[in-house]
Amino acid sequence: MTNPKIALVGSPNCGKSSLFNTLTGSRQKVANYPGVTVEKRSGTYTADTGETVTLVDLPGIYSLKDRTLDEKVSRQVITGTHATEARPDLLLCVADSTNLRVHLRLVLELKHLGLPVILALNMHDMAERDGIEIDPEILSRELSIPVVTTIAVRKSSLNDLKKEIQTIIRDLPEARDAIDAPATRDLQKQARSLADQAVISEGEHHKVTRRLDNIFLHPVLGFAIFFTILFVMFQSVFAWAEAPMELIDGAFGSLQGLLVDILPDNWFRSLLTDGIIAGVGSVVVFLPQILILFTFILILEATGYMARAAFIMDRLMAKVGLNGRAFIPLLSSFACAIPGIMATRTIEHHRDRITTIMIAPLMTCSARLPVYTLIIAAFIPNDKVFYGLFGLQGVVFFGLYLAGIISALIVAAILKLTLTKGVPQPFLMELPKYQLPVLKHLLINLWERAKAFLRRAGTIILYSAIGLWALAQYPKKPIGGTDPDIYYSFAGILGRYLQKVFEPLGFNWEMSIALIPGMAAREVAVGALGTVYALQGDEEQIEQGLHTVLQNSWSLPTALAFLTWYIFAPQCFATLATARRETNSWGWTAFLTGYLFTLAYVAAMIVNKTAIYLMA
Repeated sequence: MTNPKIALVGSPNCGKSSLFNTLTGSRQKVANYPGVTVEKRSGTYTADTGETVTLVDLPGIYSLKDRTLDEKVSRQVITGTHATEARPDLLLCVADSTNLRVHLRLVLELKHLGLPVILALNMHDMAERDGIEIDPEILSRELSIPVVTTIAVRKSSLNDLKKEIQTIIRDLPEARDAIDAPATRDLQKQARSLADQAVISEGEHHKVTRRLDNIFLHPVLGFAIFFTILFVMFQSVFAWAEAPMELIDGAFGSLQGLLVDILPDNWFRSLLTDGIIAGVGSVVVFLPQILILFTFILILEATGYMARAAFIMDRLMAKVGLNGRAFIPLLSSFACAIPGIMATRTIEHHRDRITTIMIAPLMTCSARLPVYTLIIAAFIPNDKVFYGLFGLQGVVFFGLYLAGIISALIVAAILKLTLTKGVPQPFLMELPKYQLPVLKHLLINLWERAKAFLRRAGTIILYSAIGLWALAQYPKKPIGGTDPDIYYSFAGILGRYLQKVFEPLGFNWEMSIALIPGMAAREVAVGALGTVYALQGDEEQIEQGLHTVLQNSWSLPTALAFLTWYIFAPQCFATLATARRETNSWGWTAFLTGYLFTLAYVAAMIVNKTAIYLMA
């Protein structure tokens, strides 16, 4: 046959592109398929017979179900329905030998397309290193196709593959029409059965991974373990951070007291003590809690457990019309909603992606942490509960996170029944092996998180604190005025106007002021409260700390309403801007802002009124 055409097909990270590069060398062309941003790579190599063989490197895919644009293009090329790409003569399916169970399902799908198929068991050297032994003859017999082992980066290891290709193209059978493949679950069962026959030894590491998965992915036990891990994580945030937080808080308090003693009572001292230190210091004190939270998250990611969490949540997500893939962006949103929203790009279906973007802000991001911990420390006693095993503050903290998750699921269910209605999609994902986290990488990532937090404290929070301090200085208190100076300032005037809006929630004018800079970044609300109360207090209040000042200024129903507001409150401007960019719609952005504001307002009002009634 003259110039036979071979399509390389395989899952992401199976070494398919490395195999393509080794075979074709510099004889490659890279472009995009017309009308879409899917990369088209083609190249040639010369067979031993002197024939020129054309290779087309198709996008990495897990199936041919058309769930993604990559899968759609690959299916069109393979079935000959693509507008500009002719159907190939032969399919070369590349599979990762170290994770054969995952890749065999795609091979079984390809067999139903009516084209000759060769299976290349790639990364054979890594499989041998891990103690994995696969019998290619068993696979070849059961699949009725040629099977060869390859090491894509070694040209000498591809000789057997080239011989099999030459044998087939020498006497190429006519292509048959494609037939429908079995359902996804049936293909999965066939793939597992085939892998059990062909994998003679799976290696100790893979045995351990499989045994652990029997526990961590158990439909009942796995779910209980997942929520136990979350519960312990939030308990630790309070229990372990108490001592370093007291040190930081004491250091800022001492610095304020020192400046009060050595500087004359003027605007510059007020800017330093009441503006910068009270504002920035009120937020920086929560750095230990944020680092503890990120330590847990990074360890879960590094060990490979985080991907399992997505599978554990898949069944629950399916009940609201989504799948486990949507849970990955939601997990990212625990750190910040911005990368969480951006991570929705991995979700294939547009309606599912929009739904996930709409609920991602309900996940409790790290910026809420200073608000939660400040109010909890001020109003919730750290009594022991559940037979003295847990602290009440940690339980309440966990409850706030849980409230955000439950609210997100409820909103998702409503959206999937109305605005984003669609058929739930199956969830396929390659699970990494379990491994111990590398301490060096863990510390580097923690340092990056700490720098990012302190950078925000040195920019957004600092500027907001200075701006709020300036608004609180003018105009000055009139002669005969009995309230603190800030009451008569621009900030106080604005706060009293806003109080009329938020009065049904039990918010005072100081709280109402703090909500405005809180739109720049959630944690700025704490700095704003620190600045406002510092400007109307005395040195004794400064030394007491912000949580003590709040205890003397707020009622419990007001504090609970403030916590509730921040479960649902409209996001920071950066999050809304990201939502606008990712949805490419002002309408969806307005809907996101509107429904979050409505939820926050109604929920906070209900909590406030209910708490007042119960305490009466």
